[in-house]
Amino acid sequence: MLEATPLTDGWILRHPDSAAEALSAVVPGCVHTDLLAAGLIPDPFLGRNETEVAWVGRREWTYETELPAGPSGHEQTDLVFDGLDTAAEIRLDGRLLGRTRNMHRSYRFDVTGAGGPLSVRFASAYAEAEAVRGRTGERPAAYAEPYQYLRKMACSFGWDWGPTLVTAGIWRPVRLERWSTARLARVRPLVTVRGGTGVVELHVEVERTRVEAALTLQARVGDVRVRGEVTGTRGVVRLEVPDAALWWPRGYGEQALYEVELTLLHGSAPLDVWRRRVGFRTVVLDTSADAHGTGFTLVVNGERLFARGVNWIPDDVFPSRTTRERYRRRLRQAAGAGVDLVRVWGGGIYESEDFYDACDELGLMVWQDFPFACAAYPEEQPLRGEVEAEARENVVRLMPHPSLVLWNGNNENLWGFRDWGWEGRLAGDSWGEGYYLGVLPRVVAESDPTRPYTGGSPWSGSWAHHPNDPAHGTHHSWEVWNRRDYAEYRSEVPRFVAEFGWQAPPAYATLRRALPGEELAVDSPGMLHHQKAEDGNGKLERGLARHFAVPEGDFDRWHYLTQVNQARAVAAGIEHWRSHWPVCAGTVVWQLNDCWPVTSWSAIDGDGREKPLYHELRRLYADRLLTLQVRDGEPVLAAVNQSARPWTAVVELRRMSVEGEVLGSSRAELAAGAREVGVVRVPAELAPAGAKEFLVADADGLRALHFPVADREVPYPSPDFEVAVAPGSVTVTARTLVRDLLLQADRLGPEVRADRGLVTLLPGERVTIGVEGWETPDADAARAVLYCLEPAR
Repeated sequence: MLEATPLTDGWILRHPDSAAEALSAVVPGCVHTDLLAAGLIPDPFLGRNETEVAWVGRREWTYETELPAGPSGHEQTDLVFDGLDTAAEIRLDGRLLGRTRNMHRSYRFDVTGAGGPLSVRFASAYAEAEAVRGRTGERPAAYAEPYQYLRKMACSFGWDWGPTLVTAGIWRPVRLERWSTARLARVRPLVTVRGGTGVVELHVEVERTRVEAALTLQARVGDVRVRGEVTGTRGVVRLEVPDAALWWPRGYGEQALYEVELTLLHGSAPLDVWRRRVGFRTVVLDTSADAHGTGFTLVVNGERLFARGVNWIPDDVFPSRTTRERYRRRLRQAAGAGVDLVRVWGGGIYESEDFYDACDELGLMVWQDFPFACAAYPEEQPLRGEVEAEARENVVRLMPHPSLVLWNGNNENLWGFRDWGWEGRLAGDSWGEGYYLGVLPRVVAESDPTRPYTGGSPWSGSWAHHPNDPAHGTHHSWEVWNRRDYAEYRSEVPRFVAEFGWQAPPAYATLRRALPGEELAVDSPGMLHHQKAEDGNGKLERGLARHFAVPEGDFDRWHYLTQVNQARAVAAGIEHWRSHWPVCAGTVVWQLNDCWPVTSWSAIDGDGREKPLYHELRRLYADRLLTLQVRDGEPVLAAVNQSARPWTAVVELRRMSVEGEVLGSSRAELAAGAREVGVVRVPAELAPAGAKEFLVADADGLRALHFPVADREVPYPSPDFEVAVAPGSVTVTARTLVRDLLLQADRLGPEVRADRGLVTLLPGERVTIGVEGWETPDADAARAVLYCLEPAR
């Protein structure tokens, strides 16, 4: 039987040009984390330390250990690296085993009978990128760093939300595998559903030490067992599960998972075993043309879905630190916000099995980008062969996961070619189109025909339309935020919004930890360093000024208002687009998470704290949503029903003054079929007139609000409310209109959390906010960290 022995202990790290003593190294890990553990570099997440450690990415580094020699009782011994970051030379006892240049692949070397000193020497990623650029020629990109010239996590070179911390190291597990006769080299599971029967077809490739040995395959799924033969190095076994329970996205059904076990045998002796969990489901991407353009609708098990999505970036700029528990915590947060789709963005990585396992269990559909982002990528060697090899390996690796519903060729590169001035600069040189419209769809079609592929995001489906045409395929909405106000979201109905978002700073406690000793100010040195977007603070201020009086010199007020504005912006988009289902079939917010503490578009900051946007997503992505929209100049109420049952209710409509007076009211019948949107006309006499009036709609415990003017024009009353505390809760009772009340719980202590974000109370209403981790409840302390909108000064 194949024996696997992890090689985690005994590693040391050396700088080849340094006479300094070697450091103890953690494998899996990276150079930065080892230097941090040794106290040789400051924490790059704190203050402006990022600049102090830039030298690390420009050096060569060598990992060393001792590989045991001697008989193993097996015919072959392989040294297996699941991930090397990135350009490495591997030697055993001075003998060259091989060279690598791809972070996204695994590597296997025959070390049968050998032992002695093992070294893995990493070249600087900069040096490797420059060498490739010298061979292929210059290519344009959105950023100056040379990330497009090697197969490495692009965002380790920095992004508009991430630090420049260029890593090197043995970032995924390494082990010795000892085996005899044969081993399972590749198992490609095609999982389908046909007439209620779940079908698992296992396409197997084996590696042999003995060509003449007769090999058989034994497979099982639940109580179903089959056997098959291996002919040469290949074999196929097919299992059928009658009346298979289906895997559904969260909110549509259960996440039924089946364990598949495949055993390779020689006679009755097992040689190797492959185990995975699979789920039976069908997935289709409907891109058919209609009266509105070209659709982009995911259809799972025959059910057409509005995708409630978030974009995912690596959760740590040092990916080896992202543990199974951390993946689950972050993805549970996503599910808790009503998310049902997570897009793994193309400037990051193919995530570990732990990520996809959690998505399988939580019912989170995964849209997986191939790792290409915001650049023209050369199609010459040595990159072309690496791209195809990595794609084939990762498509097969991720095939068992039912959560994976879509492969996407790249992030913004087709758009960049057309709109960012690349075409003229390239002058006919390759730039990646051959990958996105040639190599990658071919690999997916050959290896995994059970899943759809799309050429890019954004992408209209062909060059017949602009790549970012909102009427065709996927759309990225970045004119809003960069140049336009978020009210402009309501000016169009894209078929699928794959990226949109608005910035806000992280939680206060996160800033205090990340900027120790600094007096916080909008333009303090640390705040500016932890703002990576071009003119980010300028865009924040201009976006704020359209809606609020920008506070001068009041950081706490600025911090609160920018977080309100972020939640308002995303709400404006999602409410509008969800109300236009099925023309619009999905929104994917940029972004769920952060890889360090930073002002960004995230809903969960770099320390894992939930911004007000996170809590707003829980409302926006709920199965049922009430939203007041203006159509043809008049307010209407849209009842978005993504549940499986029809929604009927009586809606109460009220026109109110900001002083709390009811100026008019009516009741209406609300009706929305299952997975449908119902629209209720608001009587003309209830339309708010002027800055002092607003509209309220209530039904089934849900509420929608409509203020006809920007907040800076609304004469809000001075907020007046009572505060009461009890163990685990804070209750606020309003005497006046209290708009966008927020308990900033982390100001009570770094570990304190609140269970809700922004809430608006009418006079006489109350809200109870759950609070965790607060050991000494105090009403005055709670009042001090309660923020809400106030009259313009």
